Amino acid sequence: IEAGRRLCGIVGILSGSRDGPPDPVILEAMKTRLIHRGPDDDGTYLDDQVALGMRRLSIIDLEAGQQPATNEDGSIQVVFNGEIYNYRELTDRLVALGHEFHSRSDTEAVVHAYEQWGDAFLDKLNGMFAFALWDVRRRRLMLARDRAGIKPLYYSKIGTTLVFGSELKALLEHPMVERDLDPESLGHYLSFEYVPTPHAIFRGVRKLRPGHYLIAERDWIDEVRYWDFEIQRGESIRITDPHVHAQKFAGVLQDSVAAEMVSDVP
Repeated sequence: IEAGRRLCGIVGILSGSRDGPPDPVILEAMKTRLIHRGPDDDGTYLDDQVALGMRRLSIIDLEAGQQPATNEDGSIQVVFNGEIYNYRELTDRLVALGHEFHSRSDTEAVVHAYEQWGDAFLDKLNGMFAFALWDVRRRRLMLARDRAGIKPLYYSKIGTTLVFGSELKALLEHPMVERDLDPESLGHYLSFEYVPTPHAIFRGVRKLRPGHYLIAERDWIDEVRYWDFEIQRGESIRITDPHVHAQKFAGVLQDSVAAEMVSDVP
C-alpha cells in the first residue's frame, strides 16, 4: 500500500534499567534513514530513558502540527504516522470534557484521547496509523498499529533495550540490532514473495501485528490485541434484490472515501 509514496515516519529507542540513556546521535541517524518519508519537518523528544523521533510529511494542520505532540503539562509525548479520520469529532468531544488543544492536528487528538480513556482509546480511532506514546509519569511506552496494518511498525528487543521504527533500515542504524537472517522468514519470502507478520527478514526483528498494541515498561514488553475481524456464528445475509445491496455498498463506499478526505493538502 505504501510503495512509491512519501509518508511520515517514526523511530525510537527505549533504554532499560541496565542501559544508559539513549544515544541522540543514533536517533538522528535513524531519523535520517526516513527522510524520504517525511521531507517537510522533523522532531525529537529525549529524556534519560526514551528517545522519540519523526520525519513529517505535512498533511493536517500545516502550521501547528509539529511532532512530538504533547498535552498541557508535557507528561504525554506522541510521534505518529498516519491519519485519524474522525479526529475532528474526537477533538470536539475532548474539548467538551475539559481538554485544551494547541493545534488542529489529529496527533494531538491521540494525546488527549489517551489521557481521557487510557489504552481503551484505541477503540475510538477511525484511521490508519502507527504511533509511539510515551507516558512520562508512568515511564511506560505504547506502540500501536491500525486494525488493517496499513502503516508498518518494526521493533527489536535487545536485552532491556527496545528499538523501533517505520522501516527496517532505520532500525539497522542502531548497532545493537541483529543482522542475522532468519531462516524461517527467508523461507516465507522465497515461497510467498513477502515476509508475513509478525516475522521480519532478520532474526532479532519483528513487525507489530495489525490490530495490536505493545506496552513496554520495567524491562518487559507485552503485545495486546485490541481488534479482530469477527463474524458471529449463525450470522447470515438475506439475498433479496441484488440492486438494493449494490446501492447500500455504494453508500458505504462513498461515506468511507468522504471520511478520508480530511487533509489540508490535495
